[in-house]
Amino acid sequence: MTSHNKYSEQLDEDLVRRVQRGDKSAFDFLVIKYQHKIIQLVNRYVKDPSEAQDVAQEAFIKAYRALGSFRGEATFYTWLYRIAINTAKNYLLSRARRNANYQVDIQEAEVLENAPQLQGLETPERLLLNQEIIDVINAAIDELPEEMRTAIILREFDGMSYEEIAEAMDCPVGTVRSRIFRAREAIDTKLNPLLEQGDV
Repeated sequence: MTSHNKYSEQLDEDLVRRVQRGDKSAFDFLVIKYQHKIIQLVNRYVKDPSEAQDVAQEAFIKAYRALGSFRGEATFYTWLYRIAINTAKNYLLSRARRNANYQVDIQEAEVLENAPQLQGLETPERLLLNQEIIDVINAAIDELPEEMRTAIILREFDGMSYEEIAEAMDCPVGTVRSRIFRAREAIDTKLNPLLEQGDV
């Protein structure tokens, strides 16, 4: 762990202790520090930006209410991530109940961002293939079991380490590695025929 990370975690611990002692303003610093990352995380699940902000705000409210029981067994950062993931999943479940046809979707921009080789394809045929690839990746991620989908999103889109994902998902690192391996395998199985067909 770098000295920067150690300093950051120590700062979090100090702020958490201040909140637990009744200093509500200390939580504002934690919100400012992590709101961008939490909104980005929620955006992986909730496509609409304004709804994602609402869900992120709800996650911070839940964290604030639960902070009294926080004992520092995980870092504040990964503890907050876990709350945000659960809040996003609960939001999607409640929304799915209201709309049986609702589908969890990864933003196309995120897929393109992480697959630069798919950009700049000029011919209509290439552009059509580009869209097909995006659709296949989105569908493959969406079809993954919940634990695999969460692990692959945190790893590939949010850049978290296996150890951080293990803390966020409350499971062993070996389980995280297995979930990510199987998720990549499932995505490749769906994507490879299309790539071979288009000679990409």
